Amino acid sequence: MLNWKIIYKIIGSLLWLEATLMICCLGVSLYLSESDMMPFLATIIITALAGTALRYCGRGANNNLSRKDAYLLVTSTWIIFSIFGMLPFLFGGYIDNVTDAFFETISGFTTTGATIIDDVEILPHGILFWRTMTQWIGGLGIVFFTIALLPSLVGSGNIKVFSAEATGPIRTKMHPRLSTNSHAIWMVYILLTASCAATYYIGGMSLFDCVNYAMTTTATGGFSTHNSSTEFFNSPFIEYTGTLFCFLSGINFTLLFITVTKLRIRDALRNAELRLYISAIVVCTAIIVFYLMRDLNYNFADSLRYGLFQVVSFITSTGLFSDDAGKWPHVTWIVLGVCMFIGGCAGSTAGGVKCVRLVMILKIIRNEFRQILHPNAVLPVRIGETLIPTSTRMRILPFISLYLGLFFVSATFFTAIGIDVINSITMCLSCLSNVGPTLGVEIGPTMSWSEIPTISKWFCSTMMLVGRLEIFSVLVLFTPEFWRNN
Repeated sequence: MLNWKIIYKIIGSLLWLEATLMICCLGVSLYLSESDMMPFLATIIITALAGTALRYCGRGANNNLSRKDAYLLVTSTWIIFSIFGMLPFLFGGYIDNVTDAFFETISGFTTTGATIIDDVEILPHGILFWRTMTQWIGGLGIVFFTIALLPSLVGSGNIKVFSAEATGPIRTKMHPRLSTNSHAIWMVYILLTASCAATYYIGGMSLFDCVNYAMTTTATGGFSTHNSSTEFFNSPFIEYTGTLFCFLSGINFTLLFITVTKLRIRDALRNAELRLYISAIVVCTAIIVFYLMRDLNYNFADSLRYGLFQVVSFITSTGLFSDDAGKWPHVTWIVLGVCMFIGGCAGSTAGGVKCVRLVMILKIIRNEFRQILHPNAVLPVRIGETLIPTSTRMRILPFISLYLGLFFVSATFFTAIGIDVINSITMCLSCLSNVGPTLGVEIGPTMSWSEIPTISKWFCSTMMLVGRLEIFSVLVLFTPEFWRNN
């Protein structure tokens, strides 16, 4: 039986946290005396009252959180956060309907970065800051943030909650206590964000821009404060800075922490997942550089600058752009689509299938060839020093099957309602991998999603959530067995 009281209690506390985060945005509005002061104030009051009501419903709850409770809690939290997070857009009239407001907000929290706002530059600074903050909090996970900040709130169920929200098939731990791990990972995240902001500032960004772009870069989100994204600055220094920090944010944060604190650079370079991640970037960049030079007559410097930026942006699911990839040769769209599918490393802020799963699949395929020659051989699968258990290997097949199944069903649905095939395919990849931009003519990488039908926006919002929580955490709620009292 589900422990509703503990779920109410935790979600209530999380709503208080969301209201607190909005106070920061209200501070920006007050400082600049802009029109979003009252929308934020009203939203903060409503969110805090809702949190208080849920805390009251959960009074006297014990901290006995079961696996079922954890999965329901995680999915519910992301939906509820998005519902209250969309209120400033609606109250201020910056978005005039619930569908678009919810789409924009869940796109932020899931770090997808797809937007329905055609002109973000007319928005007040507080709203722009809120859009970016949704991505920064969602980068490592809303509930994971809570485990780091308030470990006692989740109690003994923190490992179950972490498993329901964390990305990748392998849970790497550097300390027996999960709260200690989460503190270390958040320290890496904060240091990356601060370093990125400082470097952007050196490159000539304003203080407001550098903070926003740093948060969206390290969260691999993609929301920006300018309609033309990073292209607005027309600065190679800023673009290479974005490339570097997107790349670092796509690496497993635990591996980053161990590499930096224990200076194990050689060990990091031996990591099979990291090697595949780097190899994919190098190969995809080389292909795009070749076609940009051959077909568009770009010089080598510009080809490398734009090609590397877009490859890293797509493979880490960031979605920032420095050039209009919609005008590039179509073969480069295939390369960028492959990047969207691959994604970054597990345990990072990047989306996609994750490189570690592809490493495991390649090793399993290699073992199958060996098994043909040596039928009685016992062939384990190892990634570094980690022995991958059979149960973990077996979960890859249903994950990939569900991913591809959702992809084909969604692409067919979008095509059936009148969206062109290229956009249908890349929209599905974009939502499931939490990338943001699409490739095509009707909805290109530099355009908003405002023109797609209303039903498509709800469909995309659902796929963003399913993709961010890696499919099973959401779809398990729709199985009859989940709701049985056993």
